[in-house]
Amino acid sequence: MASELQYMSGFGNEFASEDSRCPGALPVGQNNPQKCAYGLYAEQLSGSAFTAPRNENERTWLYRIRPSVIHKPFKKISSGLVTHNWDAVDPNPNQLRWQPFDFPKSQQDFSEGIATICGAGDPKSRHGIAVHIFTCNKPMGNKCFYNSDGDFLIVPQHGALFIRTEMGRMNVAPNEICVIQRGIRFSVNVEENTRGYILEVFSDHFQLPNLGPIGANGLANPRDFLTPVAWFEDKEVEFTVVNKYHGHLFEATQGHSPFDVVAWHGNYAPYKYDLSKFMVINCVAFDHADPSIFTVLTCPSLKPGTAVADFVIFPPRWSVQEHTFRPPYYHRNCMSEFMGLIYGNYEAKEEGFKPGGGSLHSIMTPHGPDFDCFEKASNAKLEPQKIAEGTMAFMFESSLSMAVTEWANTTKVDSDYYQCWQPLLKHFALPNIEGTKK
Repeated sequence: MASELQYMSGFGNEFASEDSRCPGALPVGQNNPQKCAYGLYAEQLSGSAFTAPRNENERTWLYRIRPSVIHKPFKKISSGLVTHNWDAVDPNPNQLRWQPFDFPKSQQDFSEGIATICGAGDPKSRHGIAVHIFTCNKPMGNKCFYNSDGDFLIVPQHGALFIRTEMGRMNVAPNEICVIQRGIRFSVNVEENTRGYILEVFSDHFQLPNLGPIGANGLANPRDFLTPVAWFEDKEVEFTVVNKYHGHLFEATQGHSPFDVVAWHGNYAPYKYDLSKFMVINCVAFDHADPSIFTVLTCPSLKPGTAVADFVIFPPRWSVQEHTFRPPYYHRNCMSEFMGLIYGNYEAKEEGFKPGGGSLHSIMTPHGPDFDCFEKASNAKLEPQKIAEGTMAFMFESSLSMAVTEWANTTKVDSDYYQCWQPLLKHFALPNIEGTKK
């Protein structure tokens, strides 16, 4: 599937895009004309309250062949493994790790292959987070999906996603991500067994983190984000619309494709980002900076500096610090940390943590390098070293205390995860001072 994309050039910017087959589809000089060109309908999609401050207001005008209201009533369907029931099983504070999740054994599309691993909060109160895995092996065809509960940040791990959205088309391959916001309809086509991760936020939208003393440039630069160019299809076929609402799935049918937007303008649109374009900021003298320097996107909470969710990556980079233990330090944290691996071997746990799997270190649960990593790093020659080559690990971090679902508690769990720390040795010894009483 071909796709056309345009640079975002900064979050919050206005876009104006029309399919080249219909020049002049975008109105000029007025936002909502009495009669749209080509007999189109005007429809607004609002991602924020009408009265939100101008710099936070997100909305897009769609000029489409039919308004999206033309569908039959929604009916509840099986939600499969999607759930926001965080009280189904007893809480578990242990370090958790999952082996790579299995590909489907039968035909399964993206909307059927979403399984919830952990989360917290409630979409009804518009505050919270969920982490999902997805596995699929067939296109959605004449079916689309949209989420009333929150925004999806999608991280493909194996196999590319060919995504149609109301605003246009995107190809998203492993080592790229995409964000599809609340309410935007999309359909996913795949050509092989495909697997990946989803970070869902109920609270607000993702944005770039503030840079502070870093200055104007660094981390994920705004110009590297891409959003689709308008593209439409005029198909009169039975189409199924799947809606995620209050953590449950519903479906409705309609007699036409929902991807009939001929033109659009606004600042509420899906986007993609290539993780290889991330500009790493790192230590060049001594000591160990916090992993927040690797934040790509954040969804802030009402408490300054504290995120509902951060998306953090650990890309290839140079390590040059002196007098410093270079791998991640042992740590207890007031945040929940879910980690995934797109490809390669994560530096702090080269064995056991595999692409397509995951780990969860809950609030104040200790974690850090395994025995092999500690011993190797403690005795390595401190010279410039390129680390994480051929690797891309990431973290979904949240200030919320996430609970694990019943499915995730019984699926691909590595029950021996704790063993990776058991060989850690006692190196402590009192100084041998002559005359000291023993």
